[in-house]
Amino acid sequence: MREMCAYFQYSRAAYYKSLKEDLKDCLSESLIVDLVLQERRLQPRLGGRKLYFMLGESIRKIAPNFGRDKFFDLLRHHDLLVDRKRQYRKTTNSWHHFHKYGNIIKDLPIIRCNQIWASDITYLRTEKGFVYLSLLTDMYSRKIVGWSLSESLSIEGTVKALKKALKENSVQNLIHHSDRGVQYCSRDYVKILNKNKIAISMTEENHCYENALAERVNGILKDEYLLDRTLADFAHAERACREAIHLYNTRRPHGSLKLQTPERVHNAV
Repeated sequence: MREMCAYFQYSRAAYYKSLKEDLKDCLSESLIVDLVLQERRLQPRLGGRKLYFMLGESIRKIAPNFGRDKFFDLLRHHDLLVDRKRQYRKTTNSWHHFHKYGNIIKDLPIIRCNQIWASDITYLRTEKGFVYLSLLTDMYSRKIVGWSLSESLSIEGTVKALKKALKENSVQNLIHHSDRGVQYCSRDYVKILNKNKIAISMTEENHCYENALAERVNGILKDEYLLDRTLADFAHAERACREAIHLYNTRRPHGSLKLQTPERVHNAV
């Protein structure tokens, strides 16, 4: 060892110090990877930026100078970066005889919780066929305020989700926004909205981007919480939805909320 250090003009003390630092770095990185894997057990496809925010305090205790760029390099090295998926199946039938409403939230400032609820339906796969998840999301807090899983695209699922949201939230001057699907235009659904003095807003024909928030929430639940996988049956799908929505509401930080969770923002008002 003495001869090698002399050859490279490196003192033995410096060599052992360097070796000690390398071992320390390896241990720190191993501990940080363990933190990431623990969180990924709950949120399997949570992105790196949100992971760094959630784990930041613990990471700094392990390695005070471990910055975000180094964190992303570590994720990349261990193949822990997330590849986004794109899937689509049509769940909207706007070819019906029910009255369709205009878009009254276009360019409307969103300044409080329970000002606008965005509604949508998405599909999940099971080994016995498709099931359909109805969601209502508060556009200010991003919290899923109501949901229901149904074995068909009939109005029962959307009605159940709406009733759940109304039961758990006190609303005043609320706007309900959705696409032009038959479920949201049906007499029974509109009757509940009118009874609760909720204004009705809908996307323009073929303008699905006007309900972008609802589409985004669908994508997060499928992409980050693995609801895009094939589930065993309806009961399995319902359990998976309940767990995913709970984690989304209470644990997932949102960039648009300054990396706070929907539940925290919703309850802060």
